[in-house]
Amino acid sequence: MLRRHWLAWLSFTALPTHAADAPALLLANVYRPGMPLADYWVSEKYDGVRGYWDGHTLRTRGGETVMAPAWFTAGWPTTPMDGELWAGRGRFAHAQSTTRQQQPHEAAWRQMRFMVFDLPRHGGMFDERLRSLNALVMQINQPWVQAVPQKRIENDAALQALLQRTVRAGGEGLMLHRDSSLYQSGRSDDLVKVKTHEDTEARVVAHLPGKGRHAGHMGALLVEMPSGQRFRLGAGFSDAQRADPPPVGSWVTYRFRGTHDGGLPRFASFVRVRDDMPPVR
Repeated sequence: MLRRHWLAWLSFTALPTHAADAPALLLANVYRPGMPLADYWVSEKYDGVRGYWDGHTLRTRGGETVMAPAWFTAGWPTTPMDGELWAGRGRFAHAQSTTRQQQPHEAAWRQMRFMVFDLPRHGGMFDERLRSLNALVMQINQPWVQAVPQKRIENDAALQALLQRTVRAGGEGLMLHRDSSLYQSGRSDDLVKVKTHEDTEARVVAHLPGKGRHAGHMGALLVEMPSGQRFRLGAGFSDAQRADPPPVGSWVTYRFRGTHDGGLPRFASFVRVRDDMPPVR
């Protein structure tokens, strides 16, 4: 199997990076000290699966339909909602496996929540969208649909203290949302993530063969960043993952500490497969 993947890499040609029907979502940049915190609302960053309600269907960031039980979305408005399908702190695996099911598992979905943080088609600034969002969630009146709590923060020291408290309690990090911003697709400082480490996604291009104790198994993934740059991702894998690596075309999350001058990540380490982002074939 590994040999087939290796040969596939040798003949690899560029592939599209996004599903054609992926929703046009606002994506986060990374926090930089000195950003004007007075302009932002702060909320917890939920470690779940990005969910987009288009007014009729619940979809992932990659555009795949989420097969939620009928009761989960019953009574939802035709107003599009952007949020996180979340199972609680430290329960990403449950959220991901639940949202991937083609036949929804009732007990699993009873543990899920849709944490709404924006209204993509509202047209107003985030301050205005936030008021409308809170009113809309109250109107829906379902315990599994919740508006993400937002608060103000005074300065970087207070932000870092809140970050540490959140992480110690099992949270992933924080999000900053600019109060005067309009909803627009793509990465922007209008939405900023604050974490104790940096992480992002890359697409698997090939499996590179291992050496030594990893001979006969995957030694590293060749992955491609959204910028088109490629690098070897070889750290962070268990023996089981090396024997059965993430398939070519899938997306993986990796953690890193800063970048080299050319933009490639330093000390990159595999975290997990992103099944909410459909594979590219």
